[in-house]
Amino acid sequence: MVLIAPFLAVLLSFFIANSLKPKNKNIIALSLSFSGAFLLSIIIFELLPKVYESADYKTIGLFIALGILLQIILEFLSKGAEHGHFHLDKKSNSIPVLLWISLSIHAFVEGIPLESDSGLLYAILIHKLVIAFILSMFLIDSQTSFVKSICLITVFALMTPLGSFTMEYLNAFPQLVLALNSLVIGVLLHISTVILFESSDGHKFNIKKILVIALGITIAYLFA
Repeated sequence: MVLIAPFLAVLLSFFIANSLKPKNKNIIALSLSFSGAFLLSIIIFELLPKVYESADYKTIGLFIALGILLQIILEFLSKGAEHGHFHLDKKSNSIPVLLWISLSIHAFVEGIPLESDSGLLYAILIHKLVIAFILSMFLIDSQTSFVKSICLITVFALMTPLGSFTMEYLNAFPQLVLALNSLVIGVLLHISTVILFESSDGHKFNIKKILVIALGITIAYLFA
């Protein structure tokens, strides 16, 4: 399930986006808010307790901070695509190479700590459904051919399972696994908090967004 579910989630979002081509930005913004709240809550309820009970708190904190720095670098390359900000250059419909490299690295990193039936797996699935949907809309708006879009989406879809597959060969090195998991926490921590504050116009909260965030926290608590 860890290897196939994230892949299928991305492809599902792509085909839904191509079939419906929705224009309602409010629904997309609320979906982002829910995914951000759910992901952040899983980090708090599940991931942080696991890593902090396993090693020196200062070492863990260092790798979490490095994860935040890594995500900032990736966002510098992608211009914030990991949390739903896709900006099409009106003068050119070509897909930026750096954007795709950044998204692929981010997707690979997301797969590192995944385990079957864990709250994080569901959080990543929800996150990927929303981001892949927005990414698909970006490809549609850029008038990228269907075949090229399929190729780009497939590469993106494969990266998270590849991250999980790679980690299976590193389980013999528990300290390395712990460091990588802490690094991922930093990446996801940055992503989730940015999503919560930037998924609506003017960075403003309204009653719908507050209710969606509360729902995300509640469901995450039940899953963790």
